[in-house]
Amino acid sequence: MSGTAYHHGSVAVQERLGLRDAAAHIAPSIRPGIRPVAAAFLELQPMLVLGAAAPDGRVWASLLTGDPGFARATGPHTVSVAGGVRPGDPLAEALTEGTPVGTIALDPRTRRRMRLNGTVRPSARGVLIDAEQVFANCPKYLQKRELYGSGPAAPDGPPARRGEALAEDQLAAVRAADTFFVATTGPDGADASHRGGNPGFVRAEDPRTLEWRDYPGNAMFLTLGNLEADGRAGLLFLDWENGTTLQLSGRAQTVYRLEERFIRFRVDSVVETPAAGPLRWSAPEYSPANPTAP
Repeated sequence: MSGTAYHHGSVAVQERLGLRDAAAHIAPSIRPGIRPVAAAFLELQPMLVLGAAAPDGRVWASLLTGDPGFARATGPHTVSVAGGVRPGDPLAEALTEGTPVGTIALDPRTRRRMRLNGTVRPSARGVLIDAEQVFANCPKYLQKRELYGSGPAAPDGPPARRGEALAEDQLAAVRAADTFFVATTGPDGADASHRGGNPGFVRAEDPRTLEWRDYPGNAMFLTLGNLEADGRAGLLFLDWENGTTLQLSGRAQTVYRLEERFIRFRVDSVVETPAAGPLRWSAPEYSPANPTAP
């Protein structure tokens, strides 16, 4: 990580949008250590999203789940995650010593989320993450859901569907989504973030092209800054009702149109895993901050 909160990619976006001062004001909230309130929040969560680059260079976002406490702080700078990613996940071979990772712990029940970025190393329990950036985000665009139970996860099957473009049913799932996660990489390492909106906020133009509007946020522009510097990205869509995951890897760029900005994502690889996670969530209560979808 660099000695400042933002690398040159994020600074370039902040300056382009006239938000450099706003970003500097919020920069002290990005800390290297895990405060007690953050540790307590993390230990209550049954899921964690992790982003990283696989050995072939492709960037992915992956879902990790477990009983509360499966991810927990073991010190002011270290998080222990039991089990790691599931076998067959695109990042299954990526979490070796020193791999940069970004994580986000998101609780739909309370509309709270926390991001923790650093490097990973294997452990007897699963993996350890050495934290370098820890910070909370506001509840904007986060749909509220209740956790109503656990269903069967399928660690050894049914088999994942793999391809280089989205199938028709996958396109329909993307167009109906109200939430997804995005992983990026840049000069400071990896980052995992959340995007939310009313169904339709992600446009699927064709089987290999997605686009979404970048809604106003905290002015950090960590995701857009990474895209400015690198361009690789991974998306994760969840079926909240049955645990299916849809993971996409490709490249993205920011497109500026008048007073708005959009992200265009080009799909290179697709992995859909039925029942990848055991958590079963209720239908959403949409965030009052969500703009009307086009």
